[in-house]
Amino acid sequence: MSEGAKGPERADHGGNYSYAIKSALFGVAVGDALGVPVEFKSREYMNLHPVTGMTGFGTHNQPPGTWSDDSSLTFCLAEALTQGYDLNAIGQNFVNWYFSDYWTADGEVFDIGTGTGEAIVRLRRGSNPELSGDTAVSSNGNGALMRILPLMFRMLPRPLTERFEITRQVSSITHGHIRSIIACFYYLEFARQILEGREKFEIYRDLQKVISGHLSALLIDPAEVVIFDRLLKYDIYRLTESEIHSGGHVIDTLEAAIWCLLTTGSYDEAVLRAVNLGHDTDTTAAVTGGLAGLLYGFDSIPDSWVKQIARSGDIEELAEKLAAGLSVF
Repeated sequence: MSEGAKGPERADHGGNYSYAIKSALFGVAVGDALGVPVEFKSREYMNLHPVTGMTGFGTHNQPPGTWSDDSSLTFCLAEALTQGYDLNAIGQNFVNWYFSDYWTADGEVFDIGTGTGEAIVRLRRGSNPELSGDTAVSSNGNGALMRILPLMFRMLPRPLTERFEITRQVSSITHGHIRSIIACFYYLEFARQILEGREKFEIYRDLQKVISGHLSALLIDPAEVVIFDRLLKYDIYRLTESEIHSGGHVIDTLEAAIWCLLTTGSYDEAVLRAVNLGHDTDTTAAVTGGLAGLLYGFDSIPDSWVKQIARSGDIEELAEKLAAGLSVF
């Protein structure tokens, strides 16, 4: 869909944070579950065998509606945030997931990124959660980006400088390099403006000024900022699919998610486009789905998909708990 094309009406959250959180959490989980069966499949394969709805088994041999580490860690973060903001509580939930199957779809951890796994092992051994994520440039997978969305709701009353710092802390639990932190910050700022009711292309243009200005004020290494040029200086939605990458690097995932959101007009179009890019299908679709869920609302997610999602009642209850606890922070 080109700029200015009309799609379904945007969701009017009207201050209803329970509905907005539900939209975001199910947006992540449904996108994740759509991508799980075809994770690691090439784009060429997906072009020949496109995903058009909820399927199962495949790569991880999981039944339809099964979500992976993307959603598990999103829910672990959201659960910790129901009680306020405590890095140790967030880190402990991650440990409980990896070692005790907490917030898994069906009692089994079947997928985890290397950087995330190593960070959680450090957490279990007593590492400060703010320092547990690797800061090497080689450790810029999408493991922080994929689970960061609930943090946006806890940061609503905070000014921009505090939002960046809190994002840095929570990203650094698993991914401490500035590139991952900026990616998470951009994503959360996009989500925040969706919640404020702004139009997606308006958000895109505004963030080009806001993010660039803030990174400049923080004296972030220009060599890192330039990596975000396709988002911060150009019209990424004008790129062709062949110019969009969908591997596990945090920049690839962020760019792909924003591209999918800006070039489609509904939740299902956005997440199916993300899945059919191939490669890291579950994470690309989960990250896309979080924004698309917020933008179009829970009611825009096909009911047949929602009905197949594992632990849907628990996810809905979690959304209500987080909404009820927003006054704590």
